[in-house]
Amino acid sequence: MNFRQRRPREEPEINFVPLIDVLLVILIFLMATTTYSRFAELKINLPTAEAEKTVATPKTIQIAISASGQYSINEQLVTFGSPDDFAVQLRRAAGTEQDPMIVINADGQASHQSVVNVMEAARLAGYAKLTFATQTTGGK
Repeated sequence: MNFRQRRPREEPEINFVPLIDVLLVILIFLMATTTYSRFAELKINLPTAEAEKTVATPKTIQIAISASGQYSINEQLVTFGSPDDFAVQLRRAAGTEQDPMIVINADGQASHQSVVNVMEAARLAGYAKLTFATQTTGGK
């Protein structure tokens, strides 16, 4: 039997002073070796013009497409069998204008195919300027 008295066990102690010293040295090292880069910017002065601007607006052809698939050119109801027929009607509406602006006013419920038909007819007619009309929400 072992009747010796045991010494009270000491609780382990963590010494934070060396840890703080090491972290401070790492921090100083990082601050000394960091390079600060600046973003390159071009400082330019744009030229100004004092002349009045002349706005040459091309003739516009308003094409409306209803939700049921009806078409109108400049507020006149039209019917056609193929995009070729519609291209002829577009040329007739353009008159002597070489490259008019075609504004497509399609209903939100109109099918995609009806809009594609108008785009195809404009391509067949040789008109490259197409735009879509949108409706803005009130209050903004």
